[in-house]
Amino acid sequence: MKKIVIATDSFKGSLSAPEACAIIARQAELIFPEAEVVRLPISDGGDGLIDALLGQLNGVEGWVEAEDPLGRPKQVRYAVFKDGSALIEMAGTGGLTLLKAHECNPMRTSTYGVGLVILNAIKNDANPIYVGLGGSATVDGGTGAAAALGLSFHNENGEVVLSGEGLEQIQSIDSRKLSELNYTGKIIFLTDVTNPLCGPNGAAAVFGPQKGATPEQVARLNRGLENLAERIEQEAGIQLRDVPGMGAAGGFALPFVAFMRAEIRRGIDFVLDSINFDQILIGAELVVTGEGRTDAQSTMGKAISAVAARASAAGARVGVISGSLGPGSERMFNLGVKDLVQAMPDGQSLQYAMENAAENLERAAYDYFCRLNADQSIQLKN
Repeated sequence: MKKIVIATDSFKGSLSAPEACAIIARQAELIFPEAEVVRLPISDGGDGLIDALLGQLNGVEGWVEAEDPLGRPKQVRYAVFKDGSALIEMAGTGGLTLLKAHECNPMRTSTYGVGLVILNAIKNDANPIYVGLGGSATVDGGTGAAAALGLSFHNENGEVVLSGEGLEQIQSIDSRKLSELNYTGKIIFLTDVTNPLCGPNGAAAVFGPQKGATPEQVARLNRGLENLAERIEQEAGIQLRDVPGMGAAGGFALPFVAFMRAEIRRGIDFVLDSINFDQILIGAELVVTGEGRTDAQSTMGKAISAVAARASAAGARVGVISGSLGPGSERMFNLGVKDLVQAMPDGQSLQYAMENAAENLERAAYDYFCRLNADQSIQLKN
């Protein structure tokens, strides 16, 4: 075998994308010492987005004092590149992993800290500014972040709304300070979801529960997002609530699309195009991807599905090595995947598997490459 490409997402809660890539690559190099093994950590816009691109695109880190979703001070990094662009991870400032279980409550959490990072990038003349929306702890319709940039939403008492619990009471919008900011660059949001803002498939109904919302709170948040959208649409003169992806990160992009001409793009395509993935695929006989858990959702625009589809189209054999395989993982075969491998041994507890993810992945990758090497009947090329 001449060329193997390893392009894995992070194994959430256990391994970063670069760590997972390195583990699998070492086993490929051990079993196929004659092969060129290319490591490509990937992300679809959530945790690990900066790690996936910082080194590959020769970026540098910028740091800013911001806040976590509950307003606690936090030093936050973002990436700056030679072309003047900046890359921000919402998960690093407004992410669910920053909170303890009892703190998860999208009625109280705010994106204000994410706005502070965007503001810092603006003041440093970054253009465009890319913001990965995965892993958020919020359903505030972007009101918190917008306030940090000078676009404020007020209730009937004139108080600024910064979290989900205030969305239903929004009565007015003040954009004067945003106009003074006078940012003429572009803000581009990266997401792997296509959900609209409101309704049964919207931000509150689909993602609210995993962020700690009760059924009653989900209903309130949905009504609040509808109210916010109505106010914004009246002010901006455009309809936005049904735009695909507007429901990502609790409706984060809404005010920015309305008042700053921001765009929503598919995160994994941005990542793969940025690293010239299609060019790297040339000559590859085998592409291995993976993530923490592969199931039915993995085929719905997630990072590994895009990798599999592109690699298969390029004629490479595609293998998936993930922490675990859930219901619907077999749908990956429809995307051209030939091999599905679960790193977690049968009978092992999830907690133990998470704590020993590196050892499990190393063993699974070694066994997988040994099988490919031993079975000469396996056709590597499609």
